[in-house]
Amino acid sequence: MDIYGVIKKDKQITKFNFYGFFKNLRFFEPYLVFFLMGLGYSLFQIGILYSIREAITYIFEVPSGIMADQFGKKKVLLMCFVFYMISFVFFFWSLNFSILIVAMIFFGLGEAFRSGSHKALILSYLEHKNWYTHKGFVYGRTRAYSLLGSSLSAFISILMVLNLPSIRWVFLISLLPYLIDFMLVLSYPSALDEKTESVTSVKSFYKESLNAIKTIFSESGLMKIVISSATFDGVFKTLKDYIQPVLVSLITAIGITKIGSDSVGDQLTVYLGLVYGVFYIFSALASRNVYRLTQRYSPSSVFNRMYDLMGVALVLLAFALNQDYLIMTILVFFSLYVMKDSRKPVFVDFSSDYMKKDQRATVLSIESQLRSLLVVTLAPILGWVADQFSLQIMFLGIGGLIIIGNRILKVR
Repeated sequence: MDIYGVIKKDKQITKFNFYGFFKNLRFFEPYLVFFLMGLGYSLFQIGILYSIREAITYIFEVPSGIMADQFGKKKVLLMCFVFYMISFVFFFWSLNFSILIVAMIFFGLGEAFRSGSHKALILSYLEHKNWYTHKGFVYGRTRAYSLLGSSLSAFISILMVLNLPSIRWVFLISLLPYLIDFMLVLSYPSALDEKTESVTSVKSFYKESLNAIKTIFSESGLMKIVISSATFDGVFKTLKDYIQPVLVSLITAIGITKIGSDSVGDQLTVYLGLVYGVFYIFSALASRNVYRLTQRYSPSSVFNRMYDLMGVALVLLAFALNQDYLIMTILVFFSLYVMKDSRKPVFVDFSSDYMKKDQRATVLSIESQLRSLLVVTLAPILGWVADQFSLQIMFLGIGGLIIIGNRILKVR
């Protein structure tokens, strides 16, 4: 049996895979923006909520990475699921904007304590098994399982939204897979914690955090890789859920369905669920097989070209919306999802060669922190632009900036 076959059969690798699968059973995801719109909030107000969520992630990102490196990655990962589950309860109780803010705060805490920690656990395990050179293959497979979870979640969510009293009940049902993931992480071997000497004071804790940032950004290559990944994912994260109002406007414009004041129309429910489900299936396939692309071309080449392609795709999206081309709009969103989920394994593979062992969780957390900072800034701004001008103008502007930005961020 070749090494890839051995890796596939490893029990802990299988646990890593199912961690991602259950983590992405977010049954509310295809309808979150539309749920918020249905409560009467504008795109600008929704952008504010997203900005609050990302601001919390930004504030706690590096501290959570330092905590993972110094107190144990497994412990920090368990905390993240507690925060997520609390946020789902508040989403269910979202009677007003204030409760939604609290929900977003806990969701942001979950994101902060999750990001970087699990990737660092995987890298630590690969080192223990002398499989570190196959990190791109392993991470691509774990991400593929995550995306399959997202795909299954989208398909199941169709039945849920059509049969439950309201969309808000989907948040409560999402508690179950997150409880399963909590128990799964609890079963990870404690040796993977790899905690170092504890920080004994708040002052020394933040001093360590600042020193880690200085060290990482003093290395030009690693700095560009981190910024490139953060901006790519940040722009995608800000824009990805715009597919919901985009499809609503296009489908309504061509008279396929009507939107109810309290819930989505049945046809739109099916369309959104199917679109997300199909997107994630192909994203999973791309993530699982992108290592073949980096074997043929250099990781730096794949990493850089995907950045340019994202900018081109956003410009095409503006054109498709301007012409009311529904199929073209869906295809462009499809390409964005595939590129985003293909590029992440390339980033993990590419950036790992620039990191020191004791920097991993911190570097990955800094990348997530920068992404969060970008979303904090962009979410309300782009929501305002979409409200005041149009979605077309919003996509065209950000697409042009992406293309220009990659002239600076390319890593050879």
